[in-house]
Amino acid sequence: MALASQGPFPGDKVPDRLEILAAEVEDEVQPVYRRIERIALANHERVLAALHAAGVREFHFQGSTGYGYGDAGREALEKAWALIFGAEEALVRIQLVSGTHALAVCLFGLLSPGDELLAPQGEPYDTIHPVIGLKEASPRSLIGMGVRYRQLELTADGRIDYGALRDALSARTRVVFLQRSRGYCLRPALRVHEIEAVSTLVRCYCPQAVVLVDNCYGEFVETTEPTAAGADLVCGSLIKNPGGGLAPAGGYITGRRELVEAVAERLTAPGLGAAVGPTLGLTRLLFQGLYLAPHFVAEALKGAVFAARFFERLGFEVMPRYDAPRGDIVQAVRLGSPERVLAFCRAIQQSSPVDANVVPEPTSFPGYADGIVMAAGTFIQGASLELTADAPMREPYAVFLQGGLSKEYVRLGVLTAARKLLEN
Repeated sequence: MALASQGPFPGDKVPDRLEILAAEVEDEVQPVYRRIERIALANHERVLAALHAAGVREFHFQGSTGYGYGDAGREALEKAWALIFGAEEALVRIQLVSGTHALAVCLFGLLSPGDELLAPQGEPYDTIHPVIGLKEASPRSLIGMGVRYRQLELTADGRIDYGALRDALSARTRVVFLQRSRGYCLRPALRVHEIEAVSTLVRCYCPQAVVLVDNCYGEFVETTEPTAAGADLVCGSLIKNPGGGLAPAGGYITGRRELVEAVAERLTAPGLGAAVGPTLGLTRLLFQGLYLAPHFVAEALKGAVFAARFFERLGFEVMPRYDAPRGDIVQAVRLGSPERVLAFCRAIQQSSPVDANVVPEPTSFPGYADGIVMAAGTFIQGASLELTADAPMREPYAVFLQGGLSKEYVRLGVLTAARKLLEN
């Protein structure tokens, strides 16, 4: 590999070959950075317009306690959220503890015994398996309570098989479940135009069905969200993209009004629905995180682009490639061995601002079938808009890098990881 020195280097030290390569990569990916910045500008404009339309005032930041009745700040936040997402209604609640929780609330709020849940992207992400009852149908899972589950496999190039989906829709199909991000699969993330195609198809052939999208890692990656493109209901986590690195907890559900109202009663109780849910003084952080989210998502995307090209130049298989259109902030790097996976994740942990001296080890996590190694030295536990990396300890031994509130921190972490990999 021929390396030529280009660009500035940290401090006055003599750059090593990886720093020289990093400078070359930074120059090479500038056109992709510009594309990301144009998307971020459009998303900033959309967020700002929604905050203006919601009439956000300083008194909205006061929050509520107890039941949370009449929380004006929560109502303004949810109005802005619905506008940003092109939806009729939104729930934005700290009582939703994760994206998996938000998704489970939607599924249990929409599905009844005898209904069918159809997944056209193959096996979904690990943490939703117990909710559906894929490995073991407990009485509390969807299958255990009488919901029928079917999944369709992707095409050879990792795309939805629209013909198979059309043929699979039936009078029993109540929910068509889409997962925006790749999970632990080496497949392309779902783009908004693909969600629009599925929504159009379902509306044509099975109008009673609800298109439900797990939007985690996908918010603000493109200039529109799935609800604006025809999805009926979308959910996600506030400690990922839309929390802007500031939201300390929470999740969201947004879409058609009657569907949001139905799942709100599953979150709380029939008769209570969206009327309750204290914000406990966190409203300002939720507003401010949403306001900053397009910028920090753009930083994470730039970091992913840099990582993709850098590791590709080192000879590793990456998905997506650095210049490919993206549907989420996740960058997969196929490393090929458990030793390299551990080395990579330990290097990312070492590059973190919190718990940098902790040594990640594969372990069992709730909802995961295999041992998982996670690097997450984050200010907010599990906040994967901050720089994190994780991987299941199974073939093909790929690591999944996501987040980074600045592309500079991603670059530092990537360089550290590369040095560790070259030692293994």
